[in-house]
Amino acid sequence: MLQFIGTINPPPAIQKWIDISPFGSQKVPGLLYFVNALLKLVITLAGLFAFLNIIIAGYQFMSAGGDPKKISEATSKIWQSLMGLLLVAGSFVLAVIFGWLLFGDATAILMPKIYGP
Repeated sequence: MLQFIGTINPPPAIQKWIDISPFGSQKVPGLLYFVNALLKLVITLAGLFAFLNIIIAGYQFMSAGGDPKKISEATSKIWQSLMGLLLVAGSFVLAVIFGWLLFGDATAILMPKIYGP
């Protein structure tokens, strides 16, 4: 097969990131691996933020001293944090359901496969 452009091999410094890919022996393009790592980071940070927010709201609730306004603020902060966690977890559930319905593979959206030459 005649190749007009040729092949490009990644530099050795980049090759180690491709070799430790969470996708097993499948070679993952750099951009796809970067986006996957970025999404994992954002979701982890969202979970940590919600967890810390719940802890802070719990302390606000305990230190309210019977003040209805402070109790209401703390309760609403706890509910908002729980709704945020539900939204993050629900996005994974929806991605699995849509991947299964549209592509026949539950991981089609969460771990896409790019086929090429």
